[in-house]
Amino acid sequence: MAKGRVQVRRIYEDEKPDDGRRVLVDRVWPRGMSKDRADLTEWCKQVAPSTQLRKWYAHDPDKYEEFARRYREELTEPERAEALEHLRELASQGDLTLLTATKRADISEATVLAEELGG
Repeated sequence: MAKGRVQVRRIYEDEKPDDGRRVLVDRVWPRGMSKDRADLTEWCKQVAPSTQLRKWYAHDPDKYEEFARRYREELTEPERAEALEHLRELASQGDLTLLTATKRADISEATVLAEELGG
């Protein structure tokens, strides 16, 4: 199977023709975003970081490396590991865009996931 490209974008950006499958990876639905406007393939909230980790991190750029390490540990837990495997399957079928509402997608869980998926 050919592997698709994995990219990370903010959900508030307009959809692009090369997005492929669009998957929201946040646990909480983005403020001000309607389900129609989001135009998602699916919402994979099971892969999101725990509430405890998310609150500790608070998207502080100085904590990103430690956040990424802790999140990768969480990704070995059964429910998250299963969700990550599902994302791997989607990526193996074609282009995949991981969406997040975070203001800085480059230091988000979506970026950690993209790295895990080889994107």
